[in-house]
Amino acid sequence: MSEKIAVRAMLLAAVSSGQGKTTVTAALARKLVQQGQRVRVFKCGPDFIDPMLLERASGAPVKSLDLWMVGEDACRQQLAQAAREADVILIEGVMGLYDGTPSSADLSRTFGVPVMAVIDAGAMAQTAGALVHGLRDYGPVQMAGVIANRIASPGHAKMVATSLRDIPLFATLPKQARSLPERHLGLVLPGEVADLDALLDELAAQLDFNQQAWDSQPLVELDLPPALESQRQHLQGKTIAIARDAAFMFLYPANLETLQALGARLEFFSPLADEALPSHADAVYLPGGYPELHASTLAAACKWTASIRAAHAAGLPIVAECGGMMALADTLCDSEGREWPMAGLLPGRVEMQKRLAGLGAQALPTEHGPLRGHTFHYSRLTTETPPVVQTVKNPSGVEGEAVYKLGSLHASYFHAYFPSNPEAVAALFARSAS
Repeated sequence: MSEKIAVRAMLLAAVSSGQGKTTVTAALARKLVQQGQRVRVFKCGPDFIDPMLLERASGAPVKSLDLWMVGEDACRQQLAQAAREADVILIEGVMGLYDGTPSSADLSRTFGVPVMAVIDAGAMAQTAGALVHGLRDYGPVQMAGVIANRIASPGHAKMVATSLRDIPLFATLPKQARSLPERHLGLVLPGEVADLDALLDELAAQLDFNQQAWDSQPLVELDLPPALESQRQHLQGKTIAIARDAAFMFLYPANLETLQALGARLEFFSPLADEALPSHADAVYLPGGYPELHASTLAAACKWTASIRAAHAAGLPIVAECGGMMALADTLCDSEGREWPMAGLLPGRVEMQKRLAGLGAQALPTEHGPLRGHTFHYSRLTTETPPVVQTVKNPSGVEGEAVYKLGSLHASYFHAYFPSNPEAVAALFARSAS
C-alpha cells in the first residue's frame, strides 16, 4: 500500500472560459498568503500567461498539470512535492470543467481533488444552484463549494447561497472596478500591469471568505510516489542560449528544469535589448512570446540579427517555437498591417490575423517517440519551404502544425513540453540535430 500525504487542495473550475477563474484563483491565493499560509498553485492544461500572474499572487512558481501532456505519473510527483512544501494546493482548471480530452474533471477524479466551482453570477441569482448542481452531477465530481464572482450586493449573495442547497457558498467577489487586462493570447503579462501587487491585494481584500466553510473542508490524501530515476545527461557541458524578454517569454519552467537535468548550462539573453548570442553558446532556444508587439524593435536589433545568422551559418542547433519562429521569418506583418524585416533564416512571411489559427494539444513524432505539447497562435506563416514533418493533434490524430528544418534550424508553431520526452529534447539541442 502506497504512502500518502494529506493536504488541503481544490481545483477551481467553471462552466466555461470567461467566468473569472484566474482572477478568483489569484485573489484566493493572495488572501491565503496574507493569512500566513504556504500556497502552491498549479494550472491545468497548457498555459504560459496565467501561471505568471498566479506566481505573483502566491509567491511560488506555478507548474502545469495535464494528464496527457504532463502525464499522470509526473502530475502525481508534482502534487506530492507541493504537498510536502505547502499548506494549500490550488489548481486552476482550463476552459469549462468537462471540456477537453482529458478535462479538468478527469484531473479532479484521478487525484481525488474536490472541485470549487467559480461562477459568474453577475446576470443570475437562483439559477446559480441549477448550474452548480449540473456541474457536480454530470460527471459526477466531488464538489467542495462555490465561489461566486461579480456579486452585486449581500442580498444577491444570499439568493445565490440559498439556491445552492447542500453545496456551500465558499466565497464571493464583487464586480471589479479594476480587472486584469487581456489581449489576443490571454491576459496581459504581469510586468505590463501597473501596480499589479496592489491590484492583487485589492482583489484579496474584496474576496468575502467563509472561514467556517474553509475549515470544514476535509484534507485530500495524495499518494507519495517513488522518486523518479535520474536523467541521463546527454547535454553535459553544453551551454544553451535562451531568449528571454518581453517578446520571448512563453516557456514552461519544466522545460528549463529538463534542460538542466540533461546537463546543460542555461544562459539568457535579450533580442529586444539587441544583445548578441553568447559567443560560447552550443545551441539556441527561442521560445514563443509576443514578437508582433515588438516588431519595430526587433527589426532594428542589428547585433541580435547578425548573431543568430552567424549561429545558423556555423551549424549551431536552433530550436524556435511559435514567436521564436516568427522572429526568424523574412518579414512579420503586425495587426496594424505594418511589415517589418525579421532575421530571415526561414524564408516566408508571417501575418497577424484576428481569428485563431491554431489551438490544442499536439505531439511531435520523433525517432525517440512522441514529444508532447500544444499550439496556440493568431498568426500565419506563408512559406515555400516544405515541412519535414507535422505534429499530430490529440485526441483526433489528424495532422497539426508544420515543422520546418533548414540546416541546424528546427522551427514550428508547436510548443513542446520537454519533460514528456527528454531524449527527443536532447537530440534537438545536440550538434547531431543539424
